[in-house]
Amino acid sequence: MNSAFWRRVVGAFTILILAFLGSCTDTLERSEVVYDNDFSNLDLAGFENGKLFIFQNDTIAGFYHNEEVSVQLENLPSHNMLKVTTEILIHDSWDGNPEDGVSGPDYWFFGLDNTEIFRTTFSNSPCESTFCLYQSYPNSYFRQNRPKDGAIQTNLPGLCLFGAFSNYTTRYRIEEIIPHSNNSVKIFWNSELRQEENPNPACDESWSLARVTVEAFVVN
Repeated sequence: MNSAFWRRVVGAFTILILAFLGSCTDTLERSEVVYDNDFSNLDLAGFENGKLFIFQNDTIAGFYHNEEVSVQLENLPSHNMLKVTTEILIHDSWDGNPEDGVSGPDYWFFGLDNTEIFRTTFSNSPCESTFCLYQSYPNSYFRQNRPKDGAIQTNLPGLCLFGAFSNYTTRYRIEEIIPHSNNSVKIFWNSELRQEENPNPACDESWSLARVTVEAFVVN
């Protein structure tokens, strides 16, 4: 079955879960996909600091290192919640949670308008019984999970410093449902990566956007 079918299945399941978790009087009255971009059409309309490149034969947005990228969406239909789904690629030597201020923590975060919604860390480092650089994802910072936990793809090569090595780019799908009712929204993504000992930090650690999907919900 194709990926579009499975996205519809996941979307329907999310809607059912949302309805179930609400109060007894809450009902999902309407849902609508208002934005869906995998960058294959070279579409950066509404983006600030948008840039494209080819990675593993796919066009994606990036790559980024400690710089904000955002998209402004206008003329949204009437709604009171937004579901934002972001697929990101974590490239090269992310170190996760170490708090030494030299190699970490390696934060990634996103938000709506002027409000940060979700902050976490990622680790691409090998994890052995005697040494492991843990990450927070799929939870928010500061939780201790094994590197690559929650990933949807782990077998991709690095981008720059580890471009010749497999398993140094990891793909994640991050989904958040956020109360929102304005007819426009700015969605932003950013990172706070630490690698004080590398003369080219962006080659050591970076990230890219592979897909962004926004759904508008009316829940009463």
